[in-house]
Amino acid sequence: MGAAIDFYWDIGSTNTYFALHLLRPIAARYDAAIRYQPLNLGYVFRRHNYQLMEEPRAKLSNRRRDLQRWAARYDLPFRMPDEFPIKTSRILRGSLVARRHGREDAYLDTVFRAYWEENDASISEYTGLAPLVKTIGLDPQSFETDCESEEIRDELAAVTDSALEEGVFGAPTFVIDGEIYWGKDRFEFIQAHLAGNPALPPARLRAATGTRLGNPS
Repeated sequence: MGAAIDFYWDIGSTNTYFALHLLRPIAARYDAAIRYQPLNLGYVFRRHNYQLMEEPRAKLSNRRRDLQRWAARYDLPFRMPDEFPIKTSRILRGSLVARRHGREDAYLDTVFRAYWEENDASISEYTGLAPLVKTIGLDPQSFETDCESEEIRDELAAVTDSALEEGVFGAPTFVIDGEIYWGKDRFEFIQAHLAGNPALPPARLRAATGTRLGNPS
């Protein structure tokens, strides 16, 4: 087995949809393990006092066009949902429950397809998640009960707090050997890292050797 990739995701992130599809074949090529880390992006944004929908209208308009460009480039059936953004905490907690049943990958595929391809915003509620989790072999009532448990709630909070401490500030984020790569357009650097030729010495290696990077020009 090669490197481990901590993949921080939130279904409310448009770019995470593309990252989910693009990361897997790269990880397989380099025999790397993907460790999915649900990130409460709303909480992260509040910590940084960031409001996505308050960005300039021209930027938001261009972002939609760029998403369509990415969908065409990679032949993905992406469509911007009518209801955006949505509350994602139940979906995030659900991934931790699915993991306990060995259904994490199937769960992620199902919920991302529902929201970003089929325009189904109902998955923000358990009533919308119920038929989806049933298709992957989970009992909807037990799923909801587990999602609402203190154990699962605490686990999501712990993952998000740990990410903030590590320097994660958005999604999608990929952490390899302590090196943070943010965004769906960082796969060239990720592949170089996995191939053993990173653009910069990984963070953990720098910490172990005391290596310092020069000041950016």
